[in-house]
Amino acid sequence: MQFFDQTAVAQALPYPALIDALAAGLQLPIASPLRSHYEPNGDASTVLIMPAWRPQHMMGVKMVSIWPGNAALGQSAVSGVYVLISCANGKPLAVLDGTELTLRRTAAAAALAARMLARKSSQTLAILGTGSLSAPLALAHASVMDFKTILVWGRDANKARAVVHSLALQGIRAQASDDLQATLAQADVVAAASTATAPFIRSDWVRPGTHLGLIGAFTPTMAEAEPALMPRAQLFADSREAVLQKGGEVLQAIQQGLIAPSAIQAELAELAAQQQDWRSSDAAITVFKSVGFASLDLIAAEMVFQAAAQSGR
Repeated sequence: MQFFDQTAVAQALPYPALIDALAAGLQLPIASPLRSHYEPNGDASTVLIMPAWRPQHMMGVKMVSIWPGNAALGQSAVSGVYVLISCANGKPLAVLDGTELTLRRTAAAAALAARMLARKSSQTLAILGTGSLSAPLALAHASVMDFKTILVWGRDANKARAVVHSLALQGIRAQASDDLQATLAQADVVAAASTATAPFIRSDWVRPGTHLGLIGAFTPTMAEAEPALMPRAQLFADSREAVLQKGGEVLQAIQQGLIAPSAIQAELAELAAQQQDWRSSDAAITVFKSVGFASLDLIAAEMVFQAAAQSGR
C-alpha cells in the first residue's frame, strides 16, 4: 500500500491538469452517496465521511474534520485522510493526505465553474476569507483566467496580508483589502470560503455581471451571502442533490420562499459537459454554490495514484 503525503499530492495535482481531469471525470459514472455528517463535540466541530466508487475499478473514502476554533490557535480548520481501495479485490491501494486533496479539488471545482460562468472580460478576482482555502482558490482561478488584479479580504487584516505574502511566494501578485463593500464593487469574480454562520455578503453589494463562488458554507445553518441574493442570480451547484440537502444560502432562500429548488439551473457535471454560454447576459449575476461531494475526491485521488504508476513509483 502506498502513502502520498501533502507534498506528493500537491505535485500530482497541478491546477490546470486537475481542472481538466474534473471536467472529464464527472462525465463518467461514479456512485457518490450523500456524505455522513457528525458533530462529536456537540458544537461546530464537524467530521464528514465521504465515499465514492467506480464499480470494478476503485473506491475511495475520505474522512475530513472541520474545527472552526482552530483558526484562533493558528491552526488549519480543515484536515483529513483519504483511503483508496481496489474494487477488484477490496484491498487498500493507497492512503493520501486528505487535507491537500480536499483543498485542491475544492479550489479546482470552483475555478472550473468560474471558467464556464464568469464573463470572459473579467479582470479582478476577489478572495473572501483567509483560511486554508484562500491561497488555493486564488491559484486555481488564476490558472484559468488572466486577472489583472487579485484582492484578498478577511476580517483579520493581518491574516489577509499573510495570504498575500503566501501567494507572492508562489508567483501570484495580490493585494490585501480591509473594505468588503469596496472589494465587491471592484470584483468581476468572487470566491468566498469561510466558516461563517451568518451572511456577510450583502445582496446589494454584489454588482451586475459578477460571478460569485460560495464555497465555505457547507451546512443548512451556515451562510456567506444573504439568501436575498439567490433570486437576483442565475444559480448553479457543484452537486444539485448535495446543495439541496446542505447548501446554506440556497436552502435558506428556499425556506424563505425566495426561490424554488428548480432555480438551480445546472450542476458542475452539466456545466463541463455542455460547452455553451450559460450566462443570460453580461449583466447577469451568476452564483456557484459548492458544498463538496465525493466524486471530486475520487477523481483527484485516482489522478495521484495514476501519476505515481506512470512514474514507476
